[in-house]
Amino acid sequence: MSSVSRPRWLRRLLLIVAAFATVLLLSVGGCVTWVYSDAAVSTVGSSDFSNELAIPPLAQSRIAADGTRVFELDMRAGRREFRPGQATETWGFNGDYLGPTLRARRGERVEVEVRNSLSEPSTVHWHGMHLPAAMDGGPHQMVQAGGTWTPRWTVDQPAATLWYHPHPHGATEQHVRRGLAGMFLLDDEVSEGLSLPKNYGVDDLPVLVQDVKFRGNQLDSSHGMFRDVGFLGDRTMVNGTLTPYRHVSDELVRLRLLNASTARVYTFGFADDRRFSLVATDGGLLERPVALDRARLSPGERAEIVVRVRPGERTVLRSTKLDAGLDFWTQRFAGGDDSFDILELRAASTLRPSPDLPVALAHPSTPDGSDSVTARDFELQLSGINGRPMAMDRIDFSVIRGTAETWVVHNNDGMPHNFHIHDVQFRVLELNGAPPPDALTGPKDTIFLPPDARAKIAMRFDGPADPNSPYMYHCHLLWHEDQGMMGQFAVVEPGQSAGTPAHHEGHH
Repeated sequence: MSSVSRPRWLRRLLLIVAAFATVLLLSVGGCVTWVYSDAAVSTVGSSDFSNELAIPPLAQSRIAADGTRVFELDMRAGRREFRPGQATETWGFNGDYLGPTLRARRGERVEVEVRNSLSEPSTVHWHGMHLPAAMDGGPHQMVQAGGTWTPRWTVDQPAATLWYHPHPHGATEQHVRRGLAGMFLLDDEVSEGLSLPKNYGVDDLPVLVQDVKFRGNQLDSSHGMFRDVGFLGDRTMVNGTLTPYRHVSDELVRLRLLNASTARVYTFGFADDRRFSLVATDGGLLERPVALDRARLSPGERAEIVVRVRPGERTVLRSTKLDAGLDFWTQRFAGGDDSFDILELRAASTLRPSPDLPVALAHPSTPDGSDSVTARDFELQLSGINGRPMAMDRIDFSVIRGTAETWVVHNNDGMPHNFHIHDVQFRVLELNGAPPPDALTGPKDTIFLPPDARAKIAMRFDGPADPNSPYMYHCHLLWHEDQGMMGQFAVVEPGQSAGTPAHHEGHH
């Protein structure tokens, strides 16, 4: 009897187990399918463009007795009504959200009186600025809650669209996402002599783009399922304005595009696919304008574009799907399938005539690699750069002041990264073994690298030397930076070695 009943019992058990496993697999598969289907975001065609674009004010400054231009920045908490009747808790510089636009000229000595009125320490990093490492505002220059910090330096680089934002080790994504960011514009004789749109806020518009998500009266900071690139929002703002429009009255409009998002990569273009002229990248003007219909910017990158509008028309700046060779899964969960209507330009019925763009813009300001004295390789992975996560007390290498180097940066990971270097602008010599596309021929401090991409770049380290104060290099997808995807280098004199970074509790 038992020899017959036992096989029946086993068969029944196996059937139950198989049925349970099938239900489980179907449930998991259904859940994954639902998460995958729900992951794509689009605001294309659904934006009403009901809010006039805010233009960050130009920061007031005073001239000290020795001729130094002095700015004041106060990091503070506040509340902003992004949506009617719904006040959101925010951080900002000199206000409740974002900060004023600082502006200085090449050759000027500048000083910024930074006060931290927040309840926790933070920093202010001058992204793209060439300045002494001790003034850089990286994680070694923390400003304690209630404290002050007064960096000073001489502007010694070409005209460019730069920006400033916090850089506290392990918390940069949160601090930037809450609203601590602003532009820092540099002018010089070359830019002032060119027939480019240059009336700030009129035909020369700052376009600081962020993706956001709201949860009640909070800016949501959560990372969605499978979002290993970091925070991705479900809508965009420009200069802190949701669904923005801007009236323009000139035939040519200059847009200073800044990707101030913490993880999202944008592919900027216009809804009607009109072409525009790229005139500058991160570190300043190109040699000549480049005609494009798309401009891709990863977090931290900038591009200055000039677009022609026709009388009475409306045109929409849009971010389309990312075309970077990502795999099926990464494309969806890194935001590559997302698309956004960013900003509507509304042209007046009669437009002021604009002069034609100049044929030539500026001479190259970055080395071409021919005088590089050192070559270095960098392997990017979420676990660290060259296999090592960031350590505040370790300077990874030193460079000799006044010399040029060539770096090869390889994304050896299955997810997108980018690569930002403090203090210097670089020239892209090669991308994946070929000459760079036209959009990457200008001076850069940040470059996007999809999985397995490889960039060869050249830069010169003009100092000043400081063996104990390092600069950073890191992924500017800010959650990756916070996880330790960062390293440090010091600029030294010939024969000098890097020291040990001084331990900073922060400025008081």
